[in-house]
Amino acid sequence: MRVFVAGGTGVLGRRLVPRLVARGHQVTATTTSAAKLDLLERLGAEGVVMDGLDPMSVGEAVAQARPDTLVHQMTAISVTHAGKPDMKHMDRWFATTIRLRTEGTDHLLAAAEATGVRHVVAQSYGGWNGLREGGWVKTEQDPLDPYTGTAAQPGMEAIRHVEDAVVSAGGAVLRYGWFYGPDAMDDLTAPLRKRQFPVVGGGTGHCSWVHLDDATDATVLAVEQQVRGIFNIVDDDPAPASEWLPHLAACAGAKRPLRVPTWLARPLAGEVAVRLMTEGRAFSNTKARRELGWEPGHPSWRRGFEEALAGRGAGGGGRA
Repeated sequence: MRVFVAGGTGVLGRRLVPRLVARGHQVTATTTSAAKLDLLERLGAEGVVMDGLDPMSVGEAVAQARPDTLVHQMTAISVTHAGKPDMKHMDRWFATTIRLRTEGTDHLLAAAEATGVRHVVAQSYGGWNGLREGGWVKTEQDPLDPYTGTAAQPGMEAIRHVEDAVVSAGGAVLRYGWFYGPDAMDDLTAPLRKRQFPVVGGGTGHCSWVHLDDATDATVLAVEQQVRGIFNIVDDDPAPASEWLPHLAACAGAKRPLRVPTWLARPLAGEVAVRLMTEGRAFSNTKARRELGWEPGHPSWRRGFEEALAGRGAGGGGRA
């Protein structure tokens, strides 16, 4: 197939493009920087500079590629685009990504309709943002938590927009868990090594993780099978912060995380971080296993963290 990857130089796009090429697909991939066109060429794609927030730029890029399938992986969460992670002010940290998930999604879908694209696959998120009611592990039938009145609300509204728009257009939405793996660990390990990433309260909030390679595999399956609907792309091991955070610290060669009461964490880290750590809901991958035939090669973050951070203890530097 001809596949158009919007966001081809992102942390997932850099894995997805060569995987699709290796499976015989003709790939056009976008970047916001002409300096990265050489990277896309090395990955096997035809690169194109595109501004995902400019409808003319998007329309021209898609029309020229004339793809069978369009994959929406546009975000701006990296330090280069958004600065250091800031859970207390997620609305500011995610400002451009929010626009890419609202305006950018609309531009891509309009271009897809105008060009006759048959299928769309889009990125969503399912790590700790399940509805904070009932059990700790949610399915695709359970709504996401809107985080009303918090700094996360605009981001959650943007996620809902992606899901509603793409599913209505007959496409597939992949709710990836919290990414880990090469190029995706520094934002987690750096504050741990400085003891700036504590367990809040009892650490009872649950989270789902997914290795970048497994997320890539699931995306390839969604593209090739032309599936529709929402799929949770997470590993087999949803777990509370009281388990995964100390284990991550140990794998990173850091001291055991401090424990901070909620009353102290709230003014320091913000309401979102407190809810994530104490009330977060994780996700089940049963549907993805059953309908996509997907099976994570890294079934648990426990072994996955160890492998991703092997040899990168307290003295390690650079990107994990």
